[in-house]
Amino acid sequence: MITGKLTSKAQTIIPQPVRQALHLQEGDEILYVIEEGRVFLKKAEPEEDPFVLFAEWGSEADREAYARL
Repeated sequence: MITGKLTSKAQTIIPQPVRQALHLQEGDEILYVIEEGRVFLKKAEPEEDPFVLFAEWGSEADREAYARL
């Protein structure tokens, strides 16, 4: 079993074995799934670019312009 501590600001460090098992890297998003009093931690899958469906907004300049929205 792997344990951790919660800080006064409700923060915790994800232990290295967990980071390795989930292939987590800096900047990755984490998904918390709560089911019947248990919490499951998953690496969140990146969302698909919503603009990919619109051919008129498919240029590299458009992807850069809308990347931070």
